[in-house]
Amino acid sequence: MRSHNAALVLDLLRGAGEAGISRLELAERTGLTPQAVSKITARLRAEGLAAEAGHRASTGGKPRTVLRLEPSAAHAVGVHLDRDELTALLTDLAGTTVALRRRPVDLGAGTGPVLDAVTEEVRALLREGGEERAVLGAGVAMPGPLDHRAGLPGRVTGFPEWAGHPVREELARRLGLPVVLDKDTNAAALGLALRPGAPASFAYVHLGTGLGAGLVLGGAPLRGDRTGAGELGHQTVQLDGPPCGCGGRGCLEVLCLAAVARGELAGAARILGAGAANLVRLLDIDQVLLGGRVVLAAPEAFADGVREVLAGLGLTAPVGVVAERDAVAEGAAWLTLAPVFGK
Repeated sequence: MRSHNAALVLDLLRGAGEAGISRLELAERTGLTPQAVSKITARLRAEGLAAEAGHRASTGGKPRTVLRLEPSAAHAVGVHLDRDELTALLTDLAGTTVALRRRPVDLGAGTGPVLDAVTEEVRALLREGGEERAVLGAGVAMPGPLDHRAGLPGRVTGFPEWAGHPVREELARRLGLPVVLDKDTNAAALGLALRPGAPASFAYVHLGTGLGAGLVLGGAPLRGDRTGAGELGHQTVQLDGPPCGCGGRGCLEVLCLAAVARGELAGAARILGAGAANLVRLLDIDQVLLGGRVVLAAPEAFADGVREVLAGLGLTAPVGVVAERDAVAEGAAWLTLAPVFGK
């Protein structure tokens, strides 16, 4: 286990990017002594995790050596297991995607065939990446609800056969790698929270084959004591409304997806806006970020519709769109990478 202080230094190197950061700046920003920083950076360089990035003029004496993260030192796998599609990617230590694979799947085909597909794609990805690359592990993101700590899916809407299946344990055995399992929305939110300049609190609202939210408060994902936070799609917004696959009626997800199926995007955006407004009022978040394939098919319509609902209620939280198609898979890789940086 890497020390807390080393993780602090690594995270500052990550944030500095290619420009790098000097040992003096590292000491100032961590509160560590210059001697401690020198020892930590020497060890990180010896391990291949840090490298020199040149020199920077100083106010006196010789120029300061600038250090940067060495992204090629380690890699991570990110898997987005959706209801009808599997995306697997390989990232470097900085979270940059270096290889990607995608194929159709049917979550209803059963745990065996679907996990066979995940295993095949990850193994192929690792072959593409090269045997010499150090891989820290695999993060797997799938629809919730699920138990993040135990690595077990819950009763995924429409696919009850996944409830309680040891997905994390089985994939770890098949792949020979440490595996972390989380909800798709939580994974995406984690990846977004670790981007430079990310707001301290936000909701990532994902509309694709389902509807859910990843919540970030104080810069960290909010999963809840039972890791069930963020089930936005199953808020009841219409009493005695149409039945939902979760067993409830009038859920946000079933109403929103029905409007999408009818081609009523403006109506779907208003329904999504009602859910976003509930989150803003409940959590007093700084921003709402929209994503998922349905949103990305008509980003302006959804962003404008959600903004209109919030403005009509006097809520000032800005609304943005996460344009990356693979935000969930990228976030899944961060499930493995984040602890390296103390996150």
